[in-house]
Amino acid sequence: MERSCLAIILAAGEGKRMRSELPKVMHKIAGRPMVLHVLHAAVSAQCNDIAVVAGNGFDLVKEAVEKGLPEAQVFEQTERLGTAHAVLAARNAINAGYDDILVLFGDTPLVSSETLLQIRQTLATDVSVAVLGFEAEDPSGYGRLIEKDGDLVAIREHKDATAQERKIKLCNGGIIGLSGQHALSMLEAINNDNANQEYYLPDVVEIANKRGLGVKALRADHVQVLGANTRVELAEIENFWQERKRRELMLDGVSMQAPHTVFFNSDTIIESGVVIEPNVVFSEGVTVRQNAKIRAFSHLEGADVGAGAIVGPYARLRPGSKLGDDVRIGNFVEIKNANLEKESKVNHLTYIGDSDIGSGANIGAGTITCNYDGMNKHRTVIGVNAFVGSNSSLVAPVTIGDGAYVASGSVVTENVPEDALGIARGRQTNKDGMATEIRARNAKLKAERAAGESS
Repeated sequence: MERSCLAIILAAGEGKRMRSELPKVMHKIAGRPMVLHVLHAAVSAQCNDIAVVAGNGFDLVKEAVEKGLPEAQVFEQTERLGTAHAVLAARNAINAGYDDILVLFGDTPLVSSETLLQIRQTLATDVSVAVLGFEAEDPSGYGRLIEKDGDLVAIREHKDATAQERKIKLCNGGIIGLSGQHALSMLEAINNDNANQEYYLPDVVEIANKRGLGVKALRADHVQVLGANTRVELAEIENFWQERKRRELMLDGVSMQAPHTVFFNSDTIIESGVVIEPNVVFSEGVTVRQNAKIRAFSHLEGADVGAGAIVGPYARLRPGSKLGDDVRIGNFVEIKNANLEKESKVNHLTYIGDSDIGSGANIGAGTITCNYDGMNKHRTVIGVNAFVGSNSSLVAPVTIGDGAYVASGSVVTENVPEDALGIARGRQTNKDGMATEIRARNAKLKAERAAGESS
């Protein structure tokens, strides 16, 4: 849209009912603070500028907002005197002059950019106030949006509504769009002549109607205006977010056998053709490329999985894991800060940390890269088509050359040259008849202990 827009996000809630020291809007949905979900929706709705009004935990909110969008402005609401008072804390931003002003809430992370664009499109039709509503099966307790001839004439709180008005199922969702031309004068006209002596934003509807300005109610799915005041509501919103993400990915060509058991982060990228088995968790910073397969009970964080790769089951990819195309990571394998080039294999019971593994290399079961000396991390380099036998320990820093072999059970402390065989284990010795003597000695010891216990 060519129209300019300011989004004001109210983020001053204390979150006491969360039983938390964190500001309410800093609680996370899909790994991202709720306020940042709202911020990103506003940016996607082509809002030129973002103003966040914070109160409790101001410094925490300011830090998170500036990290998510450095150019955003953050204003402090030092007194809690109602939603209109909170909006006016961003007066300096409002004064800059915008065509559209959206007033959003930092604890409603499911609002979509499409809905915000719809509000903006409505403001472009000579409407000065656009209020987002939702249809409720049971509207008890909600403010009602009262319409006449297609216009919104009032917002009536449930306790003040007549019996007839209480039958209305169109409820106030809280999100409001204002014409930038009239916003400041309408906000300044709101008074605190009510029982709580607070300045309520919904009063702009009455003010706009008295001035003959256009007022409209819009409708959205109730999920988009869900707010989180308790941990229970937070979990409900998380569930809705995950359901939305799963559906979006499946429609984009991702297969999930048991979608309700798979959990994504807000920044997860999954390309088409990927198959995700049950009980998989994607934490922050994961990209999975085309036609890869993530098998059951795997956990991925900070990882880049190449096309056609297979991960798991029961695998863990930690931050800094980069898998090339067609890499194989098997069960009970942990990868951390390691680059695995195409077609390399780490199939069983193995830890690979701070390593570079060449294409076509094979790492046997039970192998460990010993990357930490108690103070510093060191790197292991394994060459192209190298073979590391089972139950080997590679003590970094160490390099296994291209095409080299490491014998099973080795503790490798020195580099193994290209195409060489490295053996680093004690020589086997067989003592004839010794097993019989050991059994006899053990049997005697067992009998003596049993006799002592019975006496």
